[in-house]
Amino acid sequence: MSKTSGDAATTRSPANKSPSNRTPSNKTPVNRTPGNKRARQAASNLSGARAGNGRRGWIITTVVAAVVAVGVLYLVFQSSAPQQNAVHGRSGFTHVAGEPGVGTVAPPFTLTAGSGGQVNLADYRDKSVLLYFQEGLSCQPCWDQLKDLEQNKTALTKAGVGAVVSITTDPANLIGQKTADEKISIPVLSDPSMSVSRAYQANKYGMMGDMRDGHSFILVGPDGIIRWRADYGGAPDFTMYLPTEKMLADLAAEKRP
Repeated sequence: MSKTSGDAATTRSPANKSPSNRTPSNKTPVNRTPGNKRARQAASNLSGARAGNGRRGWIITTVVAAVVAVGVLYLVFQSSAPQQNAVHGRSGFTHVAGEPGVGTVAPPFTLTAGSGGQVNLADYRDKSVLLYFQEGLSCQPCWDQLKDLEQNKTALTKAGVGAVVSITTDPANLIGQKTADEKISIPVLSDPSMSVSRAYQANKYGMMGDMRDGHSFILVGPDGIIRWRADYGGAPDFTMYLPTEKMLADLAAEKRP
């Protein structure tokens, strides 16, 4: 039986079907312009440069620390190493004879005394003078040595020492105050430039490196020639005081005519 025109026909019109919206609305499109690419490359280069600088800084710091450590170890070794040609004389105290040594003309000098006025080595050309280089105000044993020398003037005279003169690197006014406090009459001379100390190389034998004198005795004869020398202040003992009688024992055994 055929269908009449009034039969309800199924409508297949696409009007009821909305096309699917496939636009990725939640995703921002990536801008791939050349400008952004260069920016990313520059940021990458900056990051690499910072990393490189960090590595170089670490390397430099490590090298500097290593150099400092080696320097410290060297100084420790030098300060603790026994001196070459060190001897135990009759005194029992280790010492060496530095340069300028026996038989050498003593370097001339003129220095200011703590008590005022100038003292010249030539002032003692008619007698033997014992030069005593010492560390100075920071070394109380050095001043005790001066007092002991004063208390043994008779023994010094018998040993052929006509005068004693001390030299240190402190300012003259401070030396003058210290000698007055300690009641010391032996002339103590100021050598702040260390020109005399270096001329006698007395700054090689102390605990303070080469910026201070050590504990050196140098006997200069009436003719200006060095007759005896003993540097007690160096490694390994760093002696800053010895009884005058002990020092004279070494002088008697080692002095040249």
